[in-house]
Amino acid sequence: MSLAAMVMLACSGQRPAEPPPQSQSGAPAATGPTQGGRLVYAVSADANGFNPVTDQFAAQSYSMTGTIIEPLVAVAADGSWKPYLAESLTPSKKYDEWTIKVRPDISFSDGISLTGDIVKANLEAQKRSPLTAAAMMPIKSFELADPMTVKVVLNQPWVAFPYLLAVQTGMIVPPASLNDPKTASLKPVGTGPFVFKEYVPDNRMVVTRNPHYWRAGLPYLDEIEFRILPDTQTRAQTLEAGGVDAIGTSRDEDLTKFGAMKDQYTVHRAQGMAVAEYMFLLNTAVPPLDDVRVRRALAHAMDRETVIKTLRGGLTEPADGPWSKDSPWYAPGGYPAYDLAKATALVKEVEAEKGPIRFELISTPDPNTMQGVELAQDMWRKAGIEVSIKQADQADLINRAITGNFSATVWTQFSAQDPDGEYVWMHQAYAKPVGAISLNMTRLKDEKLSAALDAGRMSPDEATRKQAYATVQQRLRDQVPYVFVDHLNTGAVIAKTKVRGIGEHVLPDGEKGLPLTGSPIPYHPFTQLWVSER
Repeated sequence: MSLAAMVMLACSGQRPAEPPPQSQSGAPAATGPTQGGRLVYAVSADANGFNPVTDQFAAQSYSMTGTIIEPLVAVAADGSWKPYLAESLTPSKKYDEWTIKVRPDISFSDGISLTGDIVKANLEAQKRSPLTAAAMMPIKSFELADPMTVKVVLNQPWVAFPYLLAVQTGMIVPPASLNDPKTASLKPVGTGPFVFKEYVPDNRMVVTRNPHYWRAGLPYLDEIEFRILPDTQTRAQTLEAGGVDAIGTSRDEDLTKFGAMKDQYTVHRAQGMAVAEYMFLLNTAVPPLDDVRVRRALAHAMDRETVIKTLRGGLTEPADGPWSKDSPWYAPGGYPAYDLAKATALVKEVEAEKGPIRFELISTPDPNTMQGVELAQDMWRKAGIEVSIKQADQADLINRAITGNFSATVWTQFSAQDPDGEYVWMHQAYAKPVGAISLNMTRLKDEKLSAALDAGRMSPDEATRKQAYATVQQRLRDQVPYVFVDHLNTGAVIAKTKVRGIGEHVLPDGEKGLPLTGSPIPYHPFTQLWVSER
């Protein structure tokens, strides 16, 4: 299951430029975007709701809701933050205050003008929300400096603060949505390129062109239907049969199959920091996984190369932490390598003191996911660890993870554009007792890890930050709150060749936007998508 399906995607910080997403296209050359047309786009799950203040946002939530509700900040192709609904964001010298100037002449689709007090009310609602309050914890207060300017006062320096406003916590809704959150969950209203038309739970969501959109000439499409198709194989079959125009997938066989049909389909893959890691999330607050020896045994028993060969068609690279080797933040060394003998020895040592090692592993019922879970179960059994598998739907799995009602679960995570984006998932301040909502779902409390995360968050010096995140990786490899497997660069969007503009959007200032982000299935904006034939 994807961390994108967790509470929110916390992206923060800047990074060097990454290569563009890999694309394959045999489509004939086009003269340029054309207005009109309808797109049917298959997503992997239904949204939990469309209200950014109250509802858990997953990749599909950002795809659907993002057509209607926009954020204050966007991310450029080079990973840097750029103002979106905001005209500018300016830090104080110590980075403990940020001033947000709201872009003028923007209205919500209900006719209300966007103002500083509406932005302030949204941010205050996010800080009060049980869902997102923890991520807003460093914020002390919001002040209205003038009708179009909001000052954010922080408890500590935060050099990457604007990235908090590029995700769920920065998405802005009108006063009516803040006053009636239940209606906003079902019928979203925003400043975006499309307006809500229809929603049928577990079936479809339909949006239509906003004729009063503030970005002149956009969007290109007249209508988008998001078709909810949870089963990976069904999505691929529906695309091939012509029932949808585009799908998200993480199956290597889909990349191979549709990639070979270049005259009919294009394949767009997320790359670089936008790629998450496939892993097993461990609850370090409950036995037997509260014993670091057990966690190290699980890591030593995990044959990552076999997983990649069996499940990924050899297309991915082994992961030994939250960042891949091509990341500027990567530091090598120290991860427990595959060593079945060492794993077995650790298991016997623990068993001599505490008895047999048994725990439950949670998975969504998707056949593709279950294949990986069963493979891990077999590897751990060979080391002497008894693992039972329990299936849960995505919503239940998420709730169990954040409340601590689990021992281990399959997981993907860590696709933020900078390491600070992972702060809330690792820092001990966010590790709450079992039963309480905890963004640090492993519940690991490690002083050295947390101190390094603080240093990376507060320092504007790149060398200091790199050293801090090297320490983060060292502590993760020592304490093993996650059993890392591989970097999921098989996540892709596959579309008919008539669908244009995927991963090619331009921001209001003229810079290219981040093409695709999130894993295992990436998402992207729809504002500048168009169809070359209707």
